[in-house]
Amino acid sequence: MIDVIKRTMLAGVGAAVITKEKAEAAFGEWVKKGKISADEAKAMASKLADDGKAEYERSSAEVKQTVRELLDKAGVGQKDRIDALEKRLLALEIEVANLATHKDAPPPQD
Repeated sequence: MIDVIKRTMLAGVGAAVITKEKAEAAFGEWVKKGKISADEAKAMASKLADDGKAEYERSSAEVKQTVRELLDKAGVGQKDRIDALEKRLLALEIEVANLATHKDAPPPQD
């Protein structure tokens, strides 16, 4: 789980830092040196930014799923179930009180 959180954090930082424009600027040095063309630099920068965004989204989904699983194991998602049980308990308490009241009452006379 720690690895998933770490990857998400790094992907988030990477997505924030590596924008298409920043990547193009970084690849600009290669363009100046003639190692790649300007079009190749733009394509590489776009792919890098897209890959960073995809990794961030994938990692975020993993973290959300892991957190949900941990909360379920901890019983956090049981509020509805507890509320239903409390209502049933209250209904039973009222029924017991009514039975006790009727037990103490004199029998009906014909």
